[in-house]
Amino acid sequence: MNTIALLNGRTLALRIGVLGLLLAAPLAFASAQQATGPSVAPTNDLPNPYRTVEGWAKMPQGRTWGSTSAVGIAKDGQSVWVGERCGTNSCVGSDLDPILLFDPTGKLVRSFGKGMIAWPHGLHVDFDGNVWVTDARDNRPAPARAGQPETPAPAKIYGHQIIKFSPTGEVLLRLGAEGGAKEPGCCWQPNAVTVARNGDIFVAEGHSSAPGSTARIVKFDKTGKLLMSWGKFGKGEGEFDQPHALAIDSQDRLFVGDRGNNRILIYTQDGKLLDTWYQFSRASGIFIDKDDTMYVADSESGSIDPSRKAWLRGIRIGSARTGVVTMLIPDPDVDSRNTSPAEGVAVDSRGIIYGAEVGPRALKRYEKR
Repeated sequence: MNTIALLNGRTLALRIGVLGLLLAAPLAFASAQQATGPSVAPTNDLPNPYRTVEGWAKMPQGRTWGSTSAVGIAKDGQSVWVGERCGTNSCVGSDLDPILLFDPTGKLVRSFGKGMIAWPHGLHVDFDGNVWVTDARDNRPAPARAGQPETPAPAKIYGHQIIKFSPTGEVLLRLGAEGGAKEPGCCWQPNAVTVARNGDIFVAEGHSSAPGSTARIVKFDKTGKLLMSWGKFGKGEGEFDQPHALAIDSQDRLFVGDRGNNRILIYTQDGKLLDTWYQFSRASGIFIDKDDTMYVADSESGSIDPSRKAWLRGIRIGSARTGVVTMLIPDPDVDSRNTSPAEGVAVDSRGIIYGAEVGPRALKRYEKR
């Protein structure tokens, strides 16, 4: 087995056959040269074998799409779950259901969750088909502006929780205190959730880049008992800045999209750091399929982040085994100043990609040409 040396001395093992492909197609596989620092070259010059389908998912008459970053694939492998922010960018005060299920034709077949979720942010479908949703805000009113009266707090505070729903909308489990709690409690601004094969639950906390913000990974057992946590806010090893996405590969490694640090961190399920990847860019969403193909949504590089003008936004596709990036679905709006395009990403059993968009307020579908 040949190896390609990483810039920091780590090595990436690649089979000889993959190396042959690398030599045959240098543009597609240029990203095999891993790096563990911000100097890694942008992985932009890659093929896009997908066509974009807009308007596939049909909302009920009179309802329009709001912001969404939460998307997952149902147990049947083709239906799509979406957490949608009630026609705007928040469900506070809305009488709409934020959790929606679309069948393979795009027809809405089920919805639930009204009055329970303030700001649906992450969504994961476990091996039994249950739907886990992270609520990354609460229903408290915003502080009053100078000279304006305070808005009374609602009678019931909710938010900053993770809710496990059955496929029919029954609440099976809640993680964290209603209205939120910071360390040593849980949870505050939970961004993402994923469930391991043994039922252990992982939550990524922290949606702020202010110094001292919450930024950690929390592990629970299948009953909701807190087992451990790791990380704090920062830029170094063992630190996070907006841990925004989670996924688990076939080797049971935990992939964390450390968005504010423009990297993906790979851990054992006990919190041991195995590797750090930068070549998938600024990860807002991660999905890993059964073959370890990895799909990473970057919704904030390019024109949105002055420090990352060289990186194209979009969905990068590659291998969770080797770290090689092979494809890029680019954002067609290269001049956007708002979060764009997909922030959440999921892929069905046929390889069709779904991108949940905050700024454009849409669910896009990507099919092979």
